[in-house]
Amino acid sequence: MVFSWLLKSLKTIDQQSLPQLKQSEKKIPIQKDIRATISQLKCKLGYSPDLIVRTFQVQNSPTNQIATIYMQGLVDEDKVNHFITHSLCITPGELNSSSLIYSKNCFEDIKTKALTVGNVQIENDWNNMLHQLLSGDIIILVNGFTNCIIGNLRGGERRPVSEPQVETNIRGPKDSFTESIGTNIALIRRKIKNPNLWMESICIGDISKTDVTIMYVKGIAEEQLIEKTRKSIRNIKVNFILDSGYVEELIQKQAYTPFPTIFNSERPDVIAGNLLEGRIAVFVDGTPNTLILPTTFSQFFKAAEDYYQKFDFSVFMRVIRYLSFFIVILMPAIYIALTTYHQEMIPTPLVITLLAQREDTPFPAVVEALLMEFIFEIIREAGIRMPRAIGQAVSIVGAIVIGQAAVQAGIVTAMMVIIVSITGIASFALPSYSLSISARLIRFPIMGAAAILGIYGVIMSIIILVAHMNSLKSFGVPYLSPFAPFHFKQQKDTIWRAPFESEKSYPIGNDREDD
Repeated sequence: MVFSWLLKSLKTIDQQSLPQLKQSEKKIPIQKDIRATISQLKCKLGYSPDLIVRTFQVQNSPTNQIATIYMQGLVDEDKVNHFITHSLCITPGELNSSSLIYSKNCFEDIKTKALTVGNVQIENDWNNMLHQLLSGDIIILVNGFTNCIIGNLRGGERRPVSEPQVETNIRGPKDSFTESIGTNIALIRRKIKNPNLWMESICIGDISKTDVTIMYVKGIAEEQLIEKTRKSIRNIKVNFILDSGYVEELIQKQAYTPFPTIFNSERPDVIAGNLLEGRIAVFVDGTPNTLILPTTFSQFFKAAEDYYQKFDFSVFMRVIRYLSFFIVILMPAIYIALTTYHQEMIPTPLVITLLAQREDTPFPAVVEALLMEFIFEIIREAGIRMPRAIGQAVSIVGAIVIGQAAVQAGIVTAMMVIIVSITGIASFALPSYSLSISARLIRFPIMGAAAILGIYGVIMSIIILVAHMNSLKSFGVPYLSPFAPFHFKQQKDTIWRAPFESEKSYPIGNDREDD
């Protein structure tokens, strides 16, 4: 009842708000009267106290005024005082008032003589002016003109560039993206100093007006992929975008799959490497996670550190990661199948030990496994949500205490605690958190199949899983490429990483198939 009322209310809000938003898309000229424009801005923003307006009087012209308007907290106020306010306090008095009233090049004169800001532009649309104001730019109005000058002095309190919080490494760059899209783009520019690094900016969200930037290397990325990405992002019709996860879910076609079909990273070196391979990066303002597309399954097993160490050790670590993935999805299921249906496949001494442990256990193996897995997931989630100072300690101590207490109480066996612990540790060995979540979800239906059909259920689950993965595509690229379809040349950077002297770059677009 409550849920249906909520959906009905949301639909009513959307129907009421969308017509207003469509009307606001029409081009509206700026009024000549500076006081009317200021009043219109104040009324539109609800007389917000963070709207700062400063007016300047032109000498020998009581009717001519200049006003600077900006949002407090979105601009660098030190730069505003130094480059704008200080200049306009001096220059208007020195300029000839008649030239300000009658000259058609008034804005060019102010832009070139009265302002010391590097990035300025002239705008005559009221909606664009409002959008730039809310984006952190400063607006300069002159009484009697239907144009305004927009200066880029964006700043305010922002998180500085710091070490990656999720994708940590021992060797390699220590910088990571921030919530500022301008800073993130600059971090990529520092790594790829090439004029072929092109960008396209798109505004998404009827209410939030979020800036989304597409970045690619011209000549390496395929035009078909660029056009497909551009079209997919422009077709997004939502009221707001608060994180790159919104864009990720809206542009991927295979929504009903546990596997991530779009890669994301907070590391500039990872994004730069993928751009040089022919992929496209999607930056979303307000989030440090940048999207990379198209994506293949093998991409989630690569770490940035693989390219900063000797190739033989990198290959070894990749084998460990693939093995960890199979441990996460199969180890509990195989244990359930063997102890429930196929005891003859277990060595006799180990069978005797397992039977002795299960003698006083009231639950079957599948109930033990599900119980311990859910408890482990609860502890993991609690460790993430709790304050950092105590979250890690609570998760470790909680797992040890609960596991030992459960064994002593006879609820679960010691071997089951070992199996669940190894599975949990293996999930942390995966470099991609998105793939780790997928593996954690997949293991539960495989455990159910093992409890019903034994080892045959595990095998059938693997066949269904591989068939499903083989049907997935990421922007026209097969998800299992280059394993299926098999490409021998591209095997140089999958499980095996060839030495740099023999390794070449093969754009991912070569595997693309028409949808």
